[in-house]
Amino acid sequence: MDGDFLKTEDRMEKRFWLVTGLIALWLVAAACAPTRLEMDYGTSAKLSKFNQILSPEASKNLEPVTGFDGGAAKATMDKYQKDFEKPPAPPSYTISMGSMGK
Repeated sequence: MDGDFLKTEDRMEKRFWLVTGLIALWLVAAACAPTRLEMDYGTSAKLSKFNQILSPEASKNLEPVTGFDGGAAKATMDKYQKDFEKPPAPPSYTISMGSMGK
């Protein structure tokens, strides 16, 4: 009778480790599965970039740009470059200590 108990105990222990191993394997597999967030990662950045491009086919057009004369283009570029020559205004800080009585 005692031998039957040990056999049953051994089977239960094997079954316990088998179930524990299967649960651990399932948890590892579930952790490695891609989530919806990972599959959509970067989509909003790609969409915003795509929506900001007026003409995606523009890079294939090698014709010179017309409609903007050289003088206006030079003045625009000069103004752009001059904006970087001015140092930015230094920040001003004000510390108020409140009133100290009358």
